[in-house]
Amino acid sequence: ITPASMTIVFLSITIGTIMTMSSSNWLMAWIGLELNMLAILPIISKPKTTRASEATTKYFLTQAIASAMMLLSSTINVWQTGNWNILELKNKFSTTIMALSLMMKMGAAPIHFWLPEVLQGTTLQTALLITTWQKIAPVTLMYMISNNIQPTILVSAGILSMIIGGLGGINQTQLRKMMAYSSINNLGWTITIMAFSPNMALMNICTYIIMTTPIFLMMTNMSTKTLQNLSTTWTTSMTMTLSIALLMLSTSGLPPFTGFMPKMLILNELISQKLTTLATLAI
Repeated sequence: ITPASMTIVFLSITIGTIMTMSSSNWLMAWIGLELNMLAILPIISKPKTTRASEATTKYFLTQAIASAMMLLSSTINVWQTGNWNILELKNKFSTTIMALSLMMKMGAAPIHFWLPEVLQGTTLQTALLITTWQKIAPVTLMYMISNNIQPTILVSAGILSMIIGGLGGINQTQLRKMMAYSSINNLGWTITIMAFSPNMALMNICTYIIMTTPIFLMMTNMSTKTLQNLSTTWTTSMTMTLSIALLMLSTSGLPPFTGFMPKMLILNELISQKLTTLATLAI
């Protein structure tokens, strides 16, 4: 891919996300997400391997299904209310379909199956892009409609994401798959608290993006793709290996690291909402 075409691709990804975040109309939000999705496909398929082609196809199909669900949801809502406004999503059926489509867009359970496979088939830089930048637009839309979504749906999906993210990452040797399950787990926390305190959900996803970015950048710098690679880099770059280890502990929410702060605040909020059982499950 030439530098000019890469510039157009990255510009399209940026414009797509900004368009979705700043729109008050479902149609414009959908166009932004489509632009974003179509622009990232050449980046995923850039390595000329079978795995990359497979990852591109999986990403395209899941995102296309999610976009179709999003259109269906907004169309039903317009049919009922006569309004394309994002904040006017009043129909219960539409809200449920929209929540599921956004969860599919960002890779939260139970529609998470594509994320580990896609990340494993791409480069580390592309994996970074999918786990951070590509989540901003769907999370923003979910933030906008969080008042209308039934808390039961969000909490169920959130708890499921936490469980799948936690258990799925245990048996992995590939760092990209581990990071994918870490992303699913973190989305679980974000979605759970979205029902009760959307601002806290935004803070959680921002903290996650800030912590994940340097992990991927250091893995790219050291060309580490498996846990075995990571264990052998200790001799060549001790500082970087130690930094990755500490950042991973922080991402998992271990005190006294930064990643513990949003999780502690989320648990505090859940307990103050008289949801002690839910907080215990989250722990």
